[in-house]
Amino acid sequence: MDCRIGCGACCIAPSISSPIPGMPDGKPAGVRCVQLSCLLFGRPERPAVCVSLRASAEMCGESREEALLYLSFLERATAPGRRRV
Repeated sequence: MDCRIGCGACCIAPSISSPIPGMPDGKPAGVRCVQLSCLLFGRPERPAVCVSLRASAEMCGESREEALLYLSFLERATAPGRRRV
């Protein structure tokens, strides 16, 4: 699956704990990545989590809004300190 033009949900919803050029402390969840235009694509400075993330029908849904909701849900569900039942 190819990325939806103008979406960027995967560069907004999740947190990134590793440094990113322009964001030396990583990226908090819900904050737009300064590298959203993929200036790091194919470069060694690109965080491993970004390299490994692949668009999928489940993750992307039918719209940018659906993708943001789904990825935000996953972010909350996997946040450190979240009590597992």
